Amino acid sequence: MKAVCSCGTLLLLILIPSFCQGGNILVFPTEGSHWINMEILLKALHSRGHNVTVAHSSKSWYIKDNPLYYRTFIVPMEKSLINEEFLKTFLSEYIKFERGALPLTGFLHMSLGILSKIFEVHSSLSAFVPALLDNAELMRKLNETKFDLVLTDPCWGNGAILAKYMNLPLVYNVRWLMPEEAHLAIAPSPLSYIPMTGSGHTDKMTFFQRVKNSIFYLMTNIQSKFITKQVYQPLCEKYLGPDCDFDHLKIDADIWLMRTDFVFDYPRPTMPNVVYMGGFHCKPAEPLPDYMEEFVQSSGEHGVIIMSLSTFVNELPEDLANGIAAAFAKLPQKVIWSYRGPKPSTLGNNTLLVEWMPQKDLLGHPKIKLFVAHGGTNGVQEALCHGVPVVGFPLVFDQYDNLLRLQEKGGAKILTLNMMENGDNFLNAMQEVLNEPSYRLNMQRLSRLHRDQPMKPTDTALFWIEYVIRHKGASHLKAQSYKMPWYIYHSVDVVLFLTGAVLLMLLATVMFIRCLWRSVCRRKVKSD
Repeated sequence: MKAVCSCGTLLLLILIPSFCQGGNILVFPTEGSHWINMEILLKALHSRGHNVTVAHSSKSWYIKDNPLYYRTFIVPMEKSLINEEFLKTFLSEYIKFERGALPLTGFLHMSLGILSKIFEVHSSLSAFVPALLDNAELMRKLNETKFDLVLTDPCWGNGAILAKYMNLPLVYNVRWLMPEEAHLAIAPSPLSYIPMTGSGHTDKMTFFQRVKNSIFYLMTNIQSKFITKQVYQPLCEKYLGPDCDFDHLKIDADIWLMRTDFVFDYPRPTMPNVVYMGGFHCKPAEPLPDYMEEFVQSSGEHGVIIMSLSTFVNELPEDLANGIAAAFAKLPQKVIWSYRGPKPSTLGNNTLLVEWMPQKDLLGHPKIKLFVAHGGTNGVQEALCHGVPVVGFPLVFDQYDNLLRLQEKGGAKILTLNMMENGDNFLNAMQEVLNEPSYRLNMQRLSRLHRDQPMKPTDTALFWIEYVIRHKGASHLKAQSYKMPWYIYHSVDVVLFLTGAVLLMLLATVMFIRCLWRSVCRRKVKSD
């Protein structure tokens, strides 16, 4: 009996420290693919003994309850924070424009509508803040939990405001910051070699490319300032005081967990509190479903091609889908195509249409020879992680820039939607990537570089989240730049002062010489 008690006591002593070390983490997530990334991180936090609470709108369309890993804290809202149909309609219209079916005037009209829609979306998103803070009962429940930190994706501005209101340390799971790439907000970003998203340039730019890059930078800043001042600044003044500036608040995070790394991205200046976890969502491949494994094995020595589209693109125009299917049918490889539209009439016997496929498990399978992708961040980083070459046809947002990074490193080939219309272009591109060994070799080299690091990206992210919990923040890693007005950050006042001082010295010198000259001339006149 004593032995049993001793064993029980020993087990209890072993377990108690792990529970004591667990933190209470409050999460304000973002919808869409951003939530997919966040959920992976939340599962990892749960596995380390942390208590995770996800606060989201009652109208959320993407975030699902998962009591095994986190508990949900639902904030009642009258309408959805973001409209799934809007994204689908935008992508559909953009595809029409890219293919020439939508005239330029129609696209410009749509683009102006998109800008107003972005403002409308953020206005709707920001309603989450008063819905939570003005609800005394909800706030009482949150405060009773005594959270250690807030984890959020700053693609939306709510998390930073709520963390400041609750006086909690803030950690970002980040790549985008309304609407700029996050580095631009926190780190020195010389436009001479740091391409703006959407510019379509690499870090090697000609003069006119740098001009275009600067214009994109100005446009992005104007858009960011407009959204900030019109949507989020009034919330700061209402709940945090009239002296609170949202532009400063949004970059005042303790740690920035950046969803990229310098194997995938271009080298650039960074900051002490930026932690890179590119590819953290990549996992070892698991066994495929039996029917899919059987199909993959039937490919023999030729192997398999996989293709997937954006979550929001259910189908392609009929002629485009038929052209893609016809190109696949001419290849000796087997094809697995994730497609939810009508079955193309030209579909070959070598192609398996599925509504969903285990993408990471397929990319990690030794028989996968090529990945045909739209260029979403998650997909291209999974391809890099597993060393699978890519043929990409970007649709919108950052997709072209993601694929360009792989193409620049020799692991991908990019086609436009116009080029995809001609099945021969698509077929030739696939054959080039399949038959030219350099594509696969380059992707395998990138994969080795990505894997060769002291800690797994997920473990790195977990360490820094726990670091913030242990030390109740990481203010010693924050540069003073986030507190500075732009004219002080860029030393405009110093330049003006020094310029004025030099001009004053020059003026004094000129006046002295002028006076001296007059004095000499007077003496000369008198002597004459």
